[in-house]
Amino acid sequence: MALQPLHDRVIVKASEPAEITRGGIIIPDTAKEKPQQGEIIAVGTGKVGDDGNSFPLTVKVGDKVLYGKYAGTEINIDGEELMMMRESDIFAIIK
Repeated sequence: MALQPLHDRVIVKASEPAEITRGGIIIPDTAKEKPQQGEIIAVGTGKVGDDGNSFPLTVKVGDKVLYGKYAGTEINIDGEELMMMRESDIFAIIK
């Protein structure tokens, strides 16, 4: 990818929303919820504090993460829908 986020920002590729519920009900496109998990595909260099010190990010490329429903900004790079958000918008790393 030819995109490098700055500072404490990360780029996340959202997981595909579920098309069928556990009970077998098919969910139409208009009723699908925005996914809240995805995979980190690029990370910035880290947060810079007020004193000029740099703090490295906790997440790394390849991590599966859980983030807020309205977190980040949707971007379109080479026809691919991605999310750019700050590391603080990420709630957890899925192991």
